[in-house]
Amino acid sequence: ESAQAIEEITKLLKSDQTLKIVVVGHTDNVGAAEHNLKLSQERGQAVMQALIQKGIAADRLKSYGCGQYAPVASNDSDEGRAKNRRVELVKQ
Repeated sequence: ESAQAIEEITKLLKSDQTLKIVVVGHTDNVGAAEHNLKLSQERGQAVMQALIQKGIAADRLKSYGCGQYAPVASNDSDEGRAKNRRVELVKQ
């Protein structure tokens, strides 16, 4: 599902060899906070590993998990929860 986004990020990172990013994973608020934090960390790590497999140097990437603590939408609906399950890229 995220293959196209991974390709675009790879192109960006290959075009600017000085760019470093933090891959930040997020979740909705369903389930225990501890579980969501772990899930968000795994989500960020998975994207980071996909970029490394595409040839991006590991020292240009960091991953981080925010769990359910930075929602972009309400967790009161399926649509909102889906928006909160995401990965964001932050320039280092």
